[in-house]
Amino acid sequence: MSAIAFPEPDARIVARRDEIIAGLAALVPAECLVTSRDERRAYETDALTAYRRLPLAVVLPRTTEETSRVLAWCHAHGVKVVPRGAGTSLSGGAIPQEDAVVIGVSKMARILDIDYADRVARVQAGVTNLGISNAVMADGFFYAPDPSSQLACTIGGNIGMNSGGAHCLKYGVTTNNLLGVKMVLMDGTIVEIGGDWLDSGGYDLLGLVTGSEGQLGIVTEATVRLLRSAEGARPVLFGFETSEAAAACVADIIGHGVIPVAMEMMDKLAIEICEAFAHAGYPLDAGALLIVEVEGSEDEMETQLKKIVAIAQQHGVKTVKESQSAMEAALIWKGRKSAFGATGRVADYICMDGTVPTSQLCHVLNETYRIVEKYGLRVANVFHAGDGNMHPLIMYNVNDPAEQEKAEKAGEDVLRLCVDVGGCLTGEHGVGVEKRDLMPHQYSAADLAQQMRVRAAFDPGWLLNPAKVFPLAGRAA
Repeated sequence: MSAIAFPEPDARIVARRDEIIAGLAALVPAECLVTSRDERRAYETDALTAYRRLPLAVVLPRTTEETSRVLAWCHAHGVKVVPRGAGTSLSGGAIPQEDAVVIGVSKMARILDIDYADRVARVQAGVTNLGISNAVMADGFFYAPDPSSQLACTIGGNIGMNSGGAHCLKYGVTTNNLLGVKMVLMDGTIVEIGGDWLDSGGYDLLGLVTGSEGQLGIVTEATVRLLRSAEGARPVLFGFETSEAAAACVADIIGHGVIPVAMEMMDKLAIEICEAFAHAGYPLDAGALLIVEVEGSEDEMETQLKKIVAIAQQHGVKTVKESQSAMEAALIWKGRKSAFGATGRVADYICMDGTVPTSQLCHVLNETYRIVEKYGLRVANVFHAGDGNMHPLIMYNVNDPAEQEKAEKAGEDVLRLCVDVGGCLTGEHGVGVEKRDLMPHQYSAADLAQQMRVRAAFDPGWLLNPAKVFPLAGRAA
């Protein structure tokens, strides 16, 4: 039996499907409307994968104005809407409902303006994360957030989940690199928040929208911060005997005030899986691996690495391997960036993303192994160690309902542990449906009620991305 509940579809809305499709067809060209069962199947799930719901229809608007017309029509006719980027969500944030219309941003994929003087870019929401950096790379700039799915994931989805990535230890997550958005509210109203400057006056509505998981409106354009590329960058592999030693080293590095640009960790199983896929030269005799990247001038990198190596030696590091070329550096990151896909070749999995204080990494890792073993399953850990963003990959057989239930229960236990040690339920993947029913473990009833009041101020009818984020029991709708 599934641990995640979905509400029953509204039979009255489902019965009006032909009428709804006809209404949408009058608003957008035929190539922007997906209605056949086979074509809709491409939108029935996201990267959580274990759950599938076929939407009533899919609309792929090309502009903010088309998005506005579609939302206004859905609002007037009481039709639920599920916003969708590239569907790379790992928390079920883009899974539709049978009585809802999916609005995807894939046709809004243009870079509208690049301003190097002010170091900003204005892009449509369907532009991929990596697409921004590729567009400005030749001029010596980049866009900092870099989730592992950056080749596919969209800026609209990044904003919805406040996505992070390996290099966010130094540069911050989406909210730290976003300056403004153009967004369409559920009733079709178009609003602009922020712009191409820092710290707009008034309420921090931009901070509210970032990470709101498509519950407040649909972002159609974004203005993001561009940064100058560093003079040089060097990833280094550190192999340790145990995960405990590697985790203690991470906490010690941060405790000494040393902030590399990235600090990623893999346990033994993750090392084996990623090395078999990428052939990156990871030390297979290590019980745990740190990928630490420093950047700057040669002197800056040498100075920082000297400090990091000295700290690692205090924790019994077995292997220190510096990349010697751009190709070798790319291979090191290929292994890490491919971790989820490589694990998918071995087994089905669910990926948690609770975040904990770095001082609790050792304890949480040990408890994670104990919890997953209790359910008779395996877990590979690969995560953003520098900011304590855990990513245990709990492996199971998706075709075995009993194993799926065990995996979900193990994941819930791990997330409760993260909160109990002073952390939180999600660092970058969002709440979606996966963590929805765990929200009361982190927030009091008063906290949740206030969050729902804010959400309802934007969408009183609760038509936008329903059944996500907030527990179904006791909601305003």
